[in-house]
Amino acid sequence: MSEESTVESRVAPPALSCPKCEGMLPSGLGDLQCTLCSAKVRIDHPITRRKWKEEKVGCPECGKVLIVGVDKRPAHLKCASCTHHFTLTPNTPKVEITCPGCDRQLRMKRKPGARRIDCPACSTAFTVKF
Repeated sequence: MSEESTVESRVAPPALSCPKCEGMLPSGLGDLQCTLCSAKVRIDHPITRRKWKEEKVGCPECGKVLIVGVDKRPAHLKCASCTHHFTLTPNTPKVEITCPGCDRQLRMKRKPGARRIDCPACSTAFTVKF
């Protein structure tokens, strides 16, 4: 049995801040918990849900373009043409940060909390907090 394929969604929910600590909330919709202060927040965004439902993706097996039709991520899908099963994963946008040692622009996925970074160009270690 082969491993299930994954395709990353192109639609990301808006980046939102925690109302309690102002830190970045995890990406997604529904009941979320702030990773910094553990506050529970209910997030709904009808525009993102509509875009998720109308999103078009290519089947990773046969390439047929499918309309997702589901307003949640991750979504487990089955291609109508080749019956291949795959998962449409949430989109995690990337952001650019500047290394304080050499001013190089580094791209990384935006995830809540603090992360320690070692610059690949100059080896400067620094911390970023989202």
